[in-house]
Formats: sequence, C-alpha cells, structure tokens
Amino acid sequence: MNRPLRNFLAGLGFLVAIFIVAVAGYMIAGWSALDAIYMVVITFFSVGYGEVHRLDSPELVIFTTIVIVVGCSTVIYIMGAFFQMLTEGQIRNAIGGRRMSKDIEKLSAHVIVCGFGRVGQLLVKELQQAGRSYVVIDRDIERLEKISGAGHLYVVGDATDEEFLIKAGIARASTLASVLPSDAANVFITLSARNLNPTLRIVARGDYPSTEAKLIQAGADRAVLPTHIGAERLSGLILRPEATEFLEQDAQTGHLASDLAELGIQVDEIQIPEGSGLSEATLEDLETRGNSAFLVVAVRRLDGSAIHKPPLETRLQAGDTLIVMRHEGSIPDFAKEHFAKRQIRYRGAVS
Repeated sequence: MNRPLRNFLAGLGFLVAIFIVAVAGYMIAGWSALDAIYMVVITFFSVGYGEVHRLDSPELVIFTTIVIVVGCSTVIYIMGAFFQMLTEGQIRNAIGGRRMSKDIEKLSAHVIVCGFGRVGQLLVKELQQAGRSYVVIDRDIERLEKISGAGHLYVVGDATDEEFLIKAGIARASTLASVLPSDAANVFITLSARNLNPTLRIVARGDYPSTEAKLIQAGADRAVLPTHIGAERLSGLILRPEATEFLEQDAQTGHLASDLAELGIQVDEIQIPEGSGLSEATLEDLETRGNSAFLVVAVRRLDGSAIHKPPLETRLQAGDTLIVMRHEGSIPDFAKEHFAKRQIRYRGAVS
C-alpha cells in the first residue's frame, strides 16, 4: 500500500473515532442522539448553522472547542491525503508513460505482440524466457500490468490503428505477431504492418482455415491456426504417443515435430512384437536391414525406461518401442506390417 493511501485510511479511521467520542460526549451532557450527531457534523465541516442547544456550562464549551479543532484538522488532513493520492497517481502514470516511450524508442530488432489475451500472454512468457525484447499492444491496461519486470514494455491502444503500431516502433522491429481473437482484426493489422515496414516478418493467428490464405495475401509470412495445431497434437498423442512424448520432454524441442514435417521428415514409432525375429538384434542390424531408410533416436523399454541417443550396439527386446526419424512414405519392409496394423487399429479415431 502506498503512502498517500495509508495516510488517507489512517485519517479516516481517526475521524470515525473522534466522531464517536464527540457524539458520546454530547449525549452524556443530556442531548438526544440525533441532536448530538447533527452538532458533530456541522462542527466537523464548519457549516456554522449555530448550536442545537445552548452551551450553558464551561465544560461543554471546552469540549466543543476541542471537537472543533480536532475534527476540522482531521477533515483537512483527510482531504489533503486524498488529493495527494490522486495527484501522485497521475504524476506516476505520466512519468511511467514517458519513461516507457523512451525505452521503446531505444529498441531495435524487437518483437511487437498485438493482443494480450491467452495466446499473447503465453507468447510473451516465451519471449521473456528467450531474452528477446518485445512491445505489447492491447487496449486493456489491467491485462498489460499482469506481467511486470524489466523489459516489459507495452502500448495501451487498439493495434488496428497505425498510430499505436508506430508508437511500438514498427519501423525498427524485426517481427510482428498478431494474435488477437478476431480474424478480421489480424488481417487488418497484417495489412497495415506490411505497409509500414515492408521488411518486417509477420506471424498472424487465424481461427478458421479460410483465414490462412487471407493473412498470406495481406502480407503475413506465416499464418498459425491454433485449433489446427491442437488437433495435430491430439492426433499425435493418439497415433504416435511415444514419439510425441519424446519430442515434448524438452521444452526447447516443442516445435521440432512441425519443423521436421516441413522438411519432409516424420518422427514415428515402431514396436518390436513377440516372435518377430528382431529380439536380441542390435540397432546396427536393424538399420542395416532397413537400408538406412530411418534413424533410431530413442528406445522405450517395456518397463517404461528410455534410452536417448542409443548406441548402435544396443540390443532390442520384445515389447520395445523405437522412436525413429524417417522420410515421409519411406517405410522399412520389416515395419510395414506394423504400420498397417496401426492404421487399421486407429482408423476413424481422428478426423
């Protein structure tokens, strides 16, 4: 709690205490509760309507004098603390805004994140962990203040307005990520950003498959469909659970599967069944039989243990699951039966 607010609350508490004591004092002198409360109120706020009853004793005069001095002083103190709280907040915001604008002006080759919803917040955390400089644009200042710390720079405004893109330093930025929940807004931001900085790398979010082509036409380098990625991940956990889990064990390799897919390389799994003739064979024997059409990157034993980067002399056991990397469409002869069975088993599981 800041100092002006502490002063305001302390003064308010003291005023309530004085109010109760003053009302009690007048009631002891024989006044009714309503008359006592009225007398204290007009005294505290210096209204000057006159006494409700005559002050016919020296004690009551002295008591009223003390109530006037203490009550009026407390009210003035509370008003001062209140206005100090308002002015210091405004000054702090103004100074903070100017400082943030200067920090943004110093940036170059930074990332601009348009939208600070669920996707935007996750993206910012990834950028923070990677040590990348960034600027967030969003209309909701409460959401922007959720992530604090050095390097957390933001612009409060509508990212579809070019003015706020310019404030975020789009002319000096290297990348822009438009992750608003509205596809139309992301298309508009992409178009505006491309016009403001032709060399900018733009990554935009789209919720509908039809939006992908529109984002590319508007100037996006890449269009990302979170629902499509989620469906691919689910299908991977169903069709290739061991391979998918292997890729997700390290956070730095979380995007490796999609990157390899673009190169035509697929990460898959092959299970060594009972009586297949592959038991007790080494990985070197297996890769030789496959004519080097694949590469074994990990072995998951039946007991759940895993061997990463297994040496060629590793001997296989019945029930082992091999995590392999292979070219799409390239399936070793000894594994074709396994893939056929798996496709029949999971047919219709994922659309």
